[in-house]
This record gives sequence, C-alpha cells and structure tokens, in this order.
Amino acid sequence: MPALAALCLTGLAQADEASQMARGKELFTTATPACALCHTLRDAGAEGAIGPVLDELQPEAARVARALQNGVGAMPSFKATLSEDDIAALALYVSRASRLK
Repeated sequence: MPALAALCLTGLAQADEASQMARGKELFTTATPACALCHTLRDAGAEGAIGPVLDELQPEAARVARALQNGVGAMPSFKATLSEDDIAALALYVSRASRLK
C-alpha cells in the first residue's frame, strides 16, 4: 500500500506542476505589463528586445520570483498585481521553459 500511495502522490504532484506551468505560460503573455513585451522566451513565442533573453539566461525559479516581487532594473515589481500563487507559477514556468530545447 505505501508504494501505491507514493505513486498517487507523484501523479498529483505532476498534475499540479502541469497546471502551474499552464498558468505561468498564460501569465507570461497576459500579465500587465506582459513579460513577453520585453523578454524573449521560445516556448511562449515571445521575442521581446528590452529584457534579457530568458532562453539564454535560464534563471532558477527563485531568481524569477525575486525579480517579479521586487522588480529589477527597468522591470517593475508585480507584487501588487500578481498573487503569490501566480508569481510562483510564472517563476516555475520561466525556469522550466527556458531550459527546453
């Protein structure tokens, strides 16, 4: 029974991650201002020319979350417009999607 419980938990974790990735991808193009306006990220079809090319930078999720919460350089903070859950989903998406080939 413990193996079955572990398998179920793994399945739930994968489903949750998939929904977070989908939410993060949606936010990448719809947040105000949209990340896609400034950043290039192949998976999102974004070709922004202002911010770093995320496919090259390949930032960790924690780095993305800090940038979203605090802003960095010309990038504004999103903590007033995005929930903590949305920031986490967007950070996960950028981190994972930037590593896709």
